[in-house]
Amino acid sequence: MYIYRVVAAVLALLGFLLPQSAICEEKPLWELGVGSALLQMPDYRGSDENRFLLLPYPYLVYRGDILKVERESISGRIFKTDRLLLEVSFFGNVPVDSSKNTARSGMRDMDPTFEIGPSLNITLLENRQDRYKLNLAFPLRAVFSTDFSSLRHEGWVFSPRLTFEKTDLIPESGLNLGISAGPMFADSAYHRYFYSVEPVYATATRPSYDTCSGYSGSTLTIGLNKGFRQLIFNAFVSVDFLRGTVIEDSPLVKTKYSVMSGFTVSWIFLKSAKLVPAGR
Repeated sequence: MYIYRVVAAVLALLGFLLPQSAICEEKPLWELGVGSALLQMPDYRGSDENRFLLLPYPYLVYRGDILKVERESISGRIFKTDRLLLEVSFFGNVPVDSSKNTARSGMRDMDPTFEIGPSLNITLLENRQDRYKLNLAFPLRAVFSTDFSSLRHEGWVFSPRLTFEKTDLIPESGLNLGISAGPMFADSAYHRYFYSVEPVYATATRPSYDTCSGYSGSTLTIGLNKGFRQLIFNAFVSVDFLRGTVIEDSPLVKTKYSVMSGFTVSWIFLKSAKLVPAGR
């Protein structure tokens, strides 16, 4: 279970780290390094129990015309214009050991999940002189759970995001800011995987529960990062708001606010001599 949690945590980490490149600045085609992350995360959105993870991770950046591997995403570019980008995006969630979660005690464990699907990204504003950009993304992803021996489809999620990036927040400081916010919608299969209680698992304090498709909450993420020589420092906090969702009444939803935060240090020890534009 620990190795599952580490792999899934790395996938989740990719979803929260924000770019450290100045807009339209040239960067190496690829970079290679290692890093370490300290993460605080709930067992799942709506859980009032949190875990701390200290884990190493490989640092790999590739800024190709088709494939991009970056701290904040792994994407395959399908179509691009000056304002539009259609790509394939990925995301992940950590597994849950039900024996260590009071709300899920006695229930089956939840395997790690990963998400994959197309995302249409629209550049709404971009000011190269003042180094800021405002993007709107429309990712639609299929969700799969896995125990690394089998794969199961667990539904669909749609999570439009408005993202603001400001590089060199304080002039000449090299400090960069990223803010992302938006709602999330999911089908009944996804909600059932995380929030349903089958009759066999019902207790006096945990009634059976089934759910439906619809609004699944909203997320606000704020991140800062800064490069110093061969090191890159990242810090972020992400808050999920679950009030008013279709899963709000699930006995597994113990809080209407879930917070995830983290700090990472990456060391780049090898990089390409070839430079390419860092912006998408």
